[in-house]
Amino acid sequence: MRRGHRPSVAPSSRPRFWGRHAVSAALANPERTVRRVWGTREALASFGTFPSDLPVTFAEVADLGRLVPADAPHQGVVIEVESLEDIWLGDLLDRGANDRRPLLVLDQVTDPHNVGAVLRSAAAFDALGIVTQDRHAPPESGALARAASGALELVPWTRVVNLARALDEIGEAGFWRIGLTGAANQTLDQAIGTARVALVLGAEGEGMRQNTEAHCDELAKLPISPKVESLNISNAAAIALYAVATRG
Repeated sequence: MRRGHRPSVAPSSRPRFWGRHAVSAALANPERTVRRVWGTREALASFGTFPSDLPVTFAEVADLGRLVPADAPHQGVVIEVESLEDIWLGDLLDRGANDRRPLLVLDQVTDPHNVGAVLRSAAAFDALGIVTQDRHAPPESGALARAASGALELVPWTRVVNLARALDEIGEAGFWRIGLTGAANQTLDQAIGTARVALVLGAEGEGMRQNTEAHCDELAKLPISPKVESLNISNAAAIALYAVATRG
């Protein structure tokens, strides 16, 4: 380990993750390449032994704060990583060919905290994966990894150029595509059925685009009180995944 050096804050194109859950999960993921580690002596001691070829630098808390966005809760450890390799939609669909795990499709959900929280719900309910557009979804980042609390390393994430075409492919693979919207006439439990399910969720506020709705088999809503206009997308995803997991 390098000792007594002030961490470099030179701009990097690589994502930096922070927080013990996100860092532990990244280090444990054989598909993730970790390039550098910075941390306090106390924090790094909890991770045990690092690979001999991985640069590890002891740093003070204040210096770690210079490596991440202001007020980021780094918990004494920061890593620099390579983004995970892309997963093709066809490969993802083939993975779940013989089970009923649900798929999540996000329509222009751009907030990294929301996408991270959705990944966490997807991991909790063993979803097959999530599908987003490549140009209207956040990249891997420390904020997203922190919100996902390790789930970024567990849940397959496919980025597609055209969401409508992707929904066509998902339907052809045998998924019943259910778009969640408060304007639907039926509730989710009435729409689920027995087929493999792809849950389609739109961004908060704007909801699903009309073209996305047109590529769903059915539209459904969650049975929430009229006192509340809508739910945060991660809460809606968690409730919908639970409904699929517990269907008859």
